[in-house]
Amino acid sequence: MNVSVTVPVAAAPAAVDEGALRERVRTLLAARDAVLVAHYYTDAALQSLAEETGGCVSDSLEMARFGHDHPATTLVVAGVRFMGETAKILNPEKRVLMPTLEATCSLDLGCPAERFSAFCDAHPDRTVVVYANTSAAVKARAHWVATSGIALDLVRHLAARGEKILWAPDRYLGDYVRHQTGADMLLWDGACIVHEEFKGLELEELRARHPEARVLVHPESPAAVIAQADVVGSTTALIEAVRTLAAPRFIVATDRGIFYRMRQVAPDKELIEAPTAGRSATCTSCAHCPWMAMNSLQNLAATLEHGGPEIHIDEATRARAFEPIKRLLDFAAARRRIVYGNNDA
Repeated sequence: MNVSVTVPVAAAPAAVDEGALRERVRTLLAARDAVLVAHYYTDAALQSLAEETGGCVSDSLEMARFGHDHPATTLVVAGVRFMGETAKILNPEKRVLMPTLEATCSLDLGCPAERFSAFCDAHPDRTVVVYANTSAAVKARAHWVATSGIALDLVRHLAARGEKILWAPDRYLGDYVRHQTGADMLLWDGACIVHEEFKGLELEELRARHPEARVLVHPESPAAVIAQADVVGSTTALIEAVRTLAAPRFIVATDRGIFYRMRQVAPDKELIEAPTAGRSATCTSCAHCPWMAMNSLQNLAATLEHGGPEIHIDEATRARAFEPIKRLLDFAAARRRIVYGNNDA
């Protein structure tokens, strides 16, 4: 199941007139009847531009849902390729553009559709649940799609029905869910290259230096890191924790791109990056996705200028991939009604 992944090396950014680029993107968004949706892990310049132009900054599923509800005929997705594909799966009638199609994800790359399909065929008695960080072709092979925010509730629901789970692709998230729920889960051997690098020993030392800090951890991280967390959760949950918890300082174990939003909701609180390397390393915390870093104002403007690159998915794959996502959306809506009542929006 293990698949090697080649990680891109970011080129040094060229000098740009950021103000002129931002204005050009604003003009082009209006001219193309387009809206910009950006992930929490992209550069702060892209997140702020999405906000300023009436777009969305969120997690991958909410980005796609926002695009579905927005009247624009073109969605511009700043993130990684599976996010653009998810937007297209939910919005087949709209054009979905991305600043670059080279921006992918180690979880996606580490779960090739053909090998994954063979793995599923070898375990036909299991319900296939795939994380959102997968290709359209992998989603098309699944019974359910899950996000980190709903994985625990979904797997508990399936386990209560007596179902055995085949989980892919993140083994750390899968292991966390398995331990929390007690479900019978068979795990694909994949990992996020960012979250996998957080170090348990170095985090313990950092906590000792900041005993008043609360530790926020994304569940794609190793068990030794998760074990030290005050809050384990999705990007949205970690942002909410910074906003609502009374602590003055937080150690954050996820991609540092999230700090832009965290500083918006809690400007008076100190944020510390969790360590991804030992004391002898040149980079104590290097927690930023190299593929997310491929998104820039320059290639965003070029995409709008030229009308591409564009996401295309053959209709048969898109229709099959839509079904497990639709099950997720229906499950999430039912869960919200239970938690908040029938008036929840």
